[in-house]
Amino acid sequence: MAKTSAIQRNLKRIKMSKRYENKRKKLKKIIMDKKINLNERFEAALKLAKLPKNSAKIRVRNRCEITGRPHGYYRKLKMSRIALRKLASSGKIPGMTKSSW
Repeated sequence: MAKTSAIQRNLKRIKMSKRYENKRKKLKKIIMDKKINLNERFEAALKLAKLPKNSAKIRVRNRCEITGRPHGYYRKLKMSRIALRKLASSGKIPGMTKSSW
């Protein structure tokens, strides 16, 4: 089990990234548009820099929904390899069996 403080910090980042998503998109659109005046683009870049760093989507860490483990994470299943194996071994995932050869 991961530290609860790390899990809570990541949840906070997820909430912030959702809250500021539209604002960040609008500012980035202004910054990337070459037809807009350079001063306006620079002001948009300054506004973007003033937003909280944790509101960036890149700061969110993929963590296991069950254990909070940050490594060995399967995106489709939203869980770590260890949690997946434990559920599969206990027969909680239909169609999945432990392989042996």
